Amino acid sequence: VQLQASGGGLVQAGGSLRLSCAASGLSFRSYTLGWFRQAPGKERDFVGAIRGNGGSTAYADSVKGRFTIPRDNAKSTVYLQMNLLKPEDTAVYYCAADRSIILSSIRDEKQYDYWGQGTQVTVSS
Repeated sequence: VQLQASGGGLVQAGGSLRLSCAASGLSFRSYTLGWFRQAPGKERDFVGAIRGNGGSTAYADSVKGRFTIPRDNAKSTVYLQMNLLKPEDTAVYYCAADRSIILSSIRDEKQYDYWGQGTQVTVSS
């Protein structure tokens, strides 16, 4: 299984950015895909996730209403659409995947078996 994250960059506060995570080697449609981020000097935090097989989404309170996670099963790709970006959104963003995660554990990074390499997002004020 491989996850390839891309799309990071530098953006001004209030702007938008879309990250992509292309997956291979897995039955993409049935996997839960998550996004996490790690700011300098901080632990990696949950951003959001979408469950497999047309399942539901979950978001961290800090991004709810600003970020969405669409997935394209035909392209085996999940996205992180980030709008109204803030300087505090600056971090390395990681995508992750797992075959079976119960909804109550979807925010727990330990539940995810597969990880992408991370992509840097920097939001300037």
